[in-house]
Amino acid sequence: MLKQNKYLIMVVGPTAVGKTSLCIKLAKNFQTEIISSDSRQFYRETQIGTAKPSPEELAEVRHHLIDHKSIFDVYDVKDFEKDALKVIEEIFQTRDVAIMTGGSGLFVDIIAHGMDEIPDIDPQIRTDLIKLYQEFGLEYLQNKLKETDPEYFEEVDLMNPQRLMRAIEVCLGTGKLYSTFRQKKKIERPFHIIKVGLNRDREELYQRIDQRMEEMIAEGLFEEAERLFPYRHLNALQTVGYSEVFGYLEGNYDKEEAIRLLKRNSRRYAKRQLTWFRKDPEITWFHPDQELEIMAFVQEKIRFLKR
Repeated sequence: MLKQNKYLIMVVGPTAVGKTSLCIKLAKNFQTEIISSDSRQFYRETQIGTAKPSPEELAEVRHHLIDHKSIFDVYDVKDFEKDALKVIEEIFQTRDVAIMTGGSGLFVDIIAHGMDEIPDIDPQIRTDLIKLYQEFGLEYLQNKLKETDPEYFEEVDLMNPQRLMRAIEVCLGTGKLYSTFRQKKKIERPFHIIKVGLNRDREELYQRIDQRMEEMIAEGLFEEAERLFPYRHLNALQTVGYSEVFGYLEGNYDKEEAIRLLKRNSRRYAKRQLTWFRKDPEITWFHPDQELEIMAFVQEKIRFLKR
């Protein structure tokens, strides 16, 4: 496919690494806009627990696909693909560069490469899995996925029962590994993609994660989760940052333990994000403080692709 002289800069990396700040600077440099590929930030009812850009940051540069859905909406990766490609096309009507950023590897990958169509699965499999989850809890799903698809187990957000059930039902319904459906199909987009990965020393990153969690708690995370508690069964709320507080509100442990779990599970989530992204050879890695080097890399890459 003949590619246009249009460039999508994908900035990826673990939670709290510093993607938002860098992307705003990139967007200002290229006089363009930012598209979120963070599946936790799509929903307008979840403000604090998903660490969205601040109102000040959102005002600096136009952002897309943040707060555009409700937690009551059914919204999956294929819906995101359609929405994101539409936004990218609109930006490219007037600009040569667009920025996409987020830590949700599956949502990044579907824009870069597409995804194999998964055959229809017998709905009874999902019904049975929901019953097993309700009876035996999250650990059952984690162990079942580890047994059926150990490769995807190493990458998926283990605190998200919807993601776990989806992978398990595909394995059971097709007799194939869920991970294989993410490897075969490679769609060529009509624009160039430049991938930038951000990472920090592990101790530095974990300190930032703990600090962010303290800030979120001070901003009202527990109060926000309490307002959302009646809807805790919804897919959009099956994520780190809310699940731990819901456990506290259900009386499973005290607040101090909830805070410990919030920090621990956020660190584990970051580790799994890195596991996912490190498998992508197209990503060039930088420390977030290497702003000049990142800018030079992107500009040189664009010059090279224009030849």
